[in-house]
Amino acid sequence: MLKTGDKPDTSPLPAVTKEPRQSDPWTGWRVQAGDSILIWLSFFGSYYLRYTLQLFQPVDEANSAPFEPYIFYTFIFMFWMLIANQSSGLYSEQRGRTWASELIKLGNAATNAGLIIMALSFLLRPLVFSRLLIIQAVILAILFLGLWRLILRHYKRQLQKRGIGVDHVLIIGADELGLSLLRTIVSRPDLGYRAVGFLDDDPERGSTSLGRVEALGSPDNIGQVLDRYAIDEVIITLPWEQHDRIVRIINECQAHGIEVRTVPDLFQLNLSQMQMESLGGIPLLGLHKEVEFNRVNHIIKRAFDLALVIISLPISLPLIALIALAIRLDSPGAPFFGQERVGMNGKIFNIIKFRTMIQNAEDMWEDLMRATGEDLRRPKLVDDPRITRIGRILRRTSLDELPNIFNVMRGDMSLIGPRPPLVREVELYAPWQYQRLKVRPGITGLWQVSGRSEVPFDEMCLMDIYYIENWSLTLDIQILLQTAPRVVFRSGAY
Repeated sequence: MLKTGDKPDTSPLPAVTKEPRQSDPWTGWRVQAGDSILIWLSFFGSYYLRYTLQLFQPVDEANSAPFEPYIFYTFIFMFWMLIANQSSGLYSEQRGRTWASELIKLGNAATNAGLIIMALSFLLRPLVFSRLLIIQAVILAILFLGLWRLILRHYKRQLQKRGIGVDHVLIIGADELGLSLLRTIVSRPDLGYRAVGFLDDDPERGSTSLGRVEALGSPDNIGQVLDRYAIDEVIITLPWEQHDRIVRIINECQAHGIEVRTVPDLFQLNLSQMQMESLGGIPLLGLHKEVEFNRVNHIIKRAFDLALVIISLPISLPLIALIALAIRLDSPGAPFFGQERVGMNGKIFNIIKFRTMIQNAEDMWEDLMRATGEDLRRPKLVDDPRITRIGRILRRTSLDELPNIFNVMRGDMSLIGPRPPLVREVELYAPWQYQRLKVRPGITGLWQVSGRSEVPFDEMCLMDIYYIENWSLTLDIQILLQTAPRVVFRSGAY
């Protein structure tokens, strides 16, 4: 890899093993088969609730009925739901589809299927029929299939960690448009993309890797990169004035049998400024102002933070007291630790944490960094000799950050946001990395749910900027829900 300031390397790249893409086995007919079984179980479970448990309305012996008369309706219900799910695209791969959107589609399919069964009962007038059973079957079908898709999502995430069902992407062009694309890929692993590397003509960008995303030099390296690396898709973000070069790159990709896509630069506007609409089948690109945290968004986010902190106080305050006592008994020194951090818009504040190190830990910092060669913008030592016994437990469970709730109440921090950096870390930032200081720092964030300490600093910055550009209360709630299992299973913590 070249040093910053050198010309992009066009020399032969080192050979690497090209492994073919492994497809996700749980797609298409397997999901349909699982849905079929669960729809049948929902109908049978509703029958059990109605006639055996009799939860909502008692059934006398004269009105009791076997399951056989309902088999016909079960098949109608199942086939209608499967057809509706197929029509709504639930059995085709759609990147970025949320669980909430799937649940809405399942709800529509189940409700429509229930209405069809009701209509048939009026036409056929069967001797045995319970409308309560149909209502219960609709509810159970939504619950069963919704839970089934949650399980599938978790399983797919585990497969993606092993590289199964993931498309390996090469990005050509690492200016603002390319970085915006890279932020999305890094921050949204659910999309099923992994950025292998990028090519750029700029001497600095083309030779400076971003975390685990390799800088592979100039776009002139495209042939060598496609020969050496397992690339499934190439995404071009070059400006359109380089039309001839784009055509050459596309021809090279097609010669290698690799899918290629281009992103229109539209005068180098950020992707978050674009909105796709349709007018009678004619695609329209709408342009709006850059997404930023306005005053209303700050108020909404602040109210959300305070509400959750206040609700959690009956649990968090006794826990803070117990941990403080344990720290005091474990090692000499105050249980709490204050440190200057950089907050929103560069404002300095004093963060409150539990003390997890020995008293003279700060005096040992320079020697440790020199010995380990850690990234000074975000140093994280796996076996830090300064950490106490209780401190190691607190760090692995993230309980050392519990007193941060006092910073949230004071307005210095938020529950969700970028990690608050030290002053000496900010002094080493590249210009584009200062964007992560546009909002209040958080106790947790996208970096926390994506691997915590395992995430390199550059990737963490990309995630933070993506979060700022795409903020919503729904995103905050999603991050909070994903933080809990990360903490429980100690993913990336040390």
